Amino acid sequence: MAVQEARQGPEPGAHDGGCACGDCPHGAREGHRRAVAAFLVKRDEFAAGQGLPAAVAHSASASRQWVSEELTQSAELVAERGRAEGESWLNRVWQRTACAVGAAVVTLLLVQSLTAIGAGWTTARTAGLLAALLVGGALTAASWLHRARGGALAPVIGEDNRLSTSRVVAAAWVLFVAYAVLVLVGRLAAASGPAERDALISGLDLARGAGAVTVLAVVCAIAVLVRRVVGLRVLGQRLQKVRAHRPRAADLLTDDAGRGTFADIQYVVISAVALAFAAVRLARRPDQLPDLPWGLAVVVLVSAATYLAGKYAEGGRPVVLSVVRSREAGDLDGPIRTGDDIEIRGAGFVPPGAQTADRLSRMVVRIGAVHVHVPLVPVAGGFSNPTDAVLTVPVPAEVEPGRVEVQVITAAGVETNRYAIDVTD
Repeated sequence: MAVQEARQGPEPGAHDGGCACGDCPHGAREGHRRAVAAFLVKRDEFAAGQGLPAAVAHSASASRQWVSEELTQSAELVAERGRAEGESWLNRVWQRTACAVGAAVVTLLLVQSLTAIGAGWTTARTAGLLAALLVGGALTAASWLHRARGGALAPVIGEDNRLSTSRVVAAAWVLFVAYAVLVLVGRLAAASGPAERDALISGLDLARGAGAVTVLAVVCAIAVLVRRVVGLRVLGQRLQKVRAHRPRAADLLTDDAGRGTFADIQYVVISAVALAFAAVRLARRPDQLPDLPWGLAVVVLVSAATYLAGKYAEGGRPVVLSVVRSREAGDLDGPIRTGDDIEIRGAGFVPPGAQTADRLSRMVVRIGAVHVHVPLVPVAGGFSNPTDAVLTVPVPAEVEPGRVEVQVITAAGVETNRYAIDVTD
């Protein structure tokens, strides 16, 4: 439907897609959708050989360069619309946070009311409800204060504008422990006798909640350590990172390219199971910190160690393995000359998350002292050049004959090794 709308053009009186008002049907989200649809139409038309001007149709290299420039300009518009949509989405997070907090408090009230039938309403239920109101109010206030940066999600959004799995897990444990302590505070405030107050205070002893406290300390340390590890690997060019347009819930379970990651999935699943167990323990024993069994605590620690090991193992520098003269059917074999196309073979040329045209168009090949932008070659459903393992670029006339070095610079700004080739007249 989006492609059909792009072929028909915008509706009369419709916005151009730049506005970000939440109630407007042609706001930032609609503008981004239309820009993507228009780009896909243009890419598929060029892939089918349509839309080429007669001035460049007779030359394969000229038509390829013209198509690449047109797609690059269209991709830049898509990226601009995507950034506008991301900013608009972040500005609306605080409203969604308030709705989610309200729904959670109402759900807790309904659950407590249903479970109170026959057993009666207790002080622990009142303390739990008040604690939920305090935590929810704090989250809502923080969301409003940081509404321009993603609201409550601001602390768990990484430098690449994606949700950080380690920070989300740590934040979940921090909020749960804070809620558990507030429940004890509420019960302590309502306690009538010294014996009851002493029992509640003893519920905070380390012996009672050693497992939960250990897990909390480890997941918080993992969140800090992972940020340090990723930052150092990016600065050391051992890990390629590109910025996303906006955070997505799928970031918790996938890598930057959108593929499911075992280390992230198992960390989120096991942590969620442990949190559910701790919540049930708190509901059963609201007079002390949840006594997480050491067996379950060790399972969470092993999961955290696996996640950290996965962060150390991911990534790697792009590498050029070989450079050969690109040969089409009917061409004669020969050395590399200026004007010829060269095929650069290697690995890691396209960083995870950089498969979009605006990122692919930022790839550059340095041939001697000349910087050559990698042309975009469209095919049905994508691009045949560049790819993660093969790049094809022309050798410009400005390259001096002789021995020169070839080096690829990826969209993340990471440089490959240098590979020497001989260029003849």
